Amino acid sequence: MLIGIVISTFATIAHASKAPQPIEVKVVVVSMFEIGDDEGDAPGEFQLWKARQKLTTKYPLPHGFHDIYANPETGVIGIVTGMGIARASAAIMALGLDPRFDLSKAYWLVAGIAGVDPADNTIGSAIWTDYVVDGDLAHQIDAREIPATWATGYFPLFTHAPYDNAESVDMNNSPNGEVYALNLPLAKWAYSLTKDTKLLNNDAMDALRAKYTHLSNAKALPNVSMGAHLSASTFWHGEKLNTWANDWVAYWTKNKGNFVTSGMEDSATLQSLTYLDNAGLVDKNRIMILRTASNFTMQPPSLSASENLKLESSGEGYAAMNAAIEAAYNVGARVVDYITENWDSVKETPPVVK
Repeated sequence: MLIGIVISTFATIAHASKAPQPIEVKVVVVSMFEIGDDEGDAPGEFQLWKARQKLTTKYPLPHGFHDIYANPETGVIGIVTGMGIARASAAIMALGLDPRFDLSKAYWLVAGIAGVDPADNTIGSAIWTDYVVDGDLAHQIDAREIPATWATGYFPLFTHAPYDNAESVDMNNSPNGEVYALNLPLAKWAYSLTKDTKLLNNDAMDALRAKYTHLSNAKALPNVSMGAHLSASTFWHGEKLNTWANDWVAYWTKNKGNFVTSGMEDSATLQSLTYLDNAGLVDKNRIMILRTASNFTMQPPSLSASENLKLESSGEGYAAMNAAIEAAYNVGARVVDYITENWDSVKETPPVVK
């Protein structure tokens, strides 16, 4: 029996010694969806990264939504999580626990399209995120049954009315992942590095934004800015829900965050990365989120919410889709390239605005 144990132990050691060393990852680029193939057709969020960052080495990921692609020379890898919080959470956890990758010093760049509040910015713009607020964790009473004094029947968990207990909100210790405060100095550095990036515009985008006659920011040209992101599984739309989004973000950030962009996955991505950080596998202080505006979150004065959402579904409302996808790459790549080209100076300490 003793001889068998010794032989088994030596076999285990020999097998471990032959196992390849994990790739040291410098940047993880997180995309949420791809329209068709990863290359050669209309691009989704991942295709430009794969082609332009030369992510040609494939790492099969059967336990995730999409295979990982890497550039071993630069240390950049790309993942497509799939749409929605369930897929995003599962994909990020699958990557974080994968022994083929050393993610302990990696920077994470979530780069994807979003809706934008026309009161704050316009389609085609790129917005660096400072706070992510979850829009799904809530109580709800149908609006037809709420008290006459309530503005909404959608209110935070463990409260009894809209926006109760605001004084007890803690952005750094939300019990169920309702809010995440990103590393603000890192976000400000990313913004400072990229704020002058030239972004795409076209006639169709001009025609769409011109409908927002009462909002000067909506009529502006695409630009790089900062703001808070609301992450919710429901694709909501309309002026009343836009008001809710602003109030919801203000509540959970204690008025420090201003709702600018809307998407689905980021609260799930941050929850998984928080758990992985707890395990010492990643550094949550190296997470950046860049959302680029493909559509407005509410209708212009000339249309109802349902009319505008129908136009978006038929394609007219996504006049900025390609511009937003390009913006995610053109802005985000400046950060990725800086990190890989200056790895010796940013490996141990994240960059800050000087």
